[in-house]
Amino acid sequence: MTIPVLICDDSGVARKQMARSLPDGWDVEISFAKHGEEALELIREGKGDVLFLDLNMPVMDGYQTLDVISKEELPTVVIVVSGDIQPDARSRVMAFGAFDFIKKPIVSEELSAVLTRAGIYTPDDVQSQVSEDVRDQALASQGKSGELEAYQEITNVAMGQAADLLARLLDVFVLLPIPQVNLLEITELKMALQSTQDEDTISAVCQGFIGAGIAGEALLLFHDSSMSDMANLMRYEGRMNELVELELIMDVASVLIGACTKGIADQLDISFSQGHPVVLGQHVDVDELLKNNTWRWRQTLAIEICYAIENYNIQCELLLLFTEDSLPVLRNKVAYLLK
Repeated sequence: MTIPVLICDDSGVARKQMARSLPDGWDVEISFAKHGEEALELIREGKGDVLFLDLNMPVMDGYQTLDVISKEELPTVVIVVSGDIQPDARSRVMAFGAFDFIKKPIVSEELSAVLTRAGIYTPDDVQSQVSEDVRDQALASQGKSGELEAYQEITNVAMGQAADLLARLLDVFVLLPIPQVNLLEITELKMALQSTQDEDTISAVCQGFIGAGIAGEALLLFHDSSMSDMANLMRYEGRMNELVELELIMDVASVLIGACTKGIADQLDISFSQGHPVVLGQHVDVDELLKNNTWRWRQTLAIEICYAIENYNIQCELLLLFTEDSLPVLRNKVAYLLK
């Protein structure tokens, strides 16, 4: 019997990856949703007996979607597929009634094992031609993926790995955003940074990275108003001064920059060498920070990730800035995602 399968993810790249990862020969009808509201409508129409659900999405995220499914007792087997691999993320979705949690990027063997445990797929009972035709039609309906969309999905996985390390280090839950990816002139980047300035001053750390023809800088902007909460989380009980604050910032930068760049490198099948972190300023506004840093590039691939910690006034922005000379290599590396 044909099983209606629904793939819900805001990323077209992720939706296609999920469809390609379905077991060969599984007799399914595939539908797609870009966020939770679309998914709920399709489930109510009978098009989602099995739901593969992302967590970080616009309009309605995965947690909100699971909450509605639980309250309305909608008939669907939910398998969460997410780059957010924090322990609390898994425990929260399971508490909402999800059948299982699979981390991105998907491993086909793991997916098959989950489906088998759910009793909705039997490896020995396959109809390969049906599956291939349905999958090809479903993928064609999604069109060609954009380059920036591919970078966004790779970043989504990498930032989840960085958040997992920070969450385990501090015993907290890190609130993850949808990463913003743009190809910008340096003048546009500076204007974008200035437009985000508020009354809060910031402290900033910069660290370069290079490898396999790809180079760039990671810039961590830490809001000064977050410093006291961060000191409490790090269990620092002494008197605060600039040296102590710098140590706290460097600890956070080490985790977020190191894990995020490694996560991206692993997915591109390369490795990065990292330079020494450099303090660009403490307790400065954005204008002063920009004066202290001069990018020699004309254009950059800019990836922005805004991290926050649940129940704490802690915010920081991680900017990954790739040089324009890196763009041809990056395009070649993500070509497999653009089909």
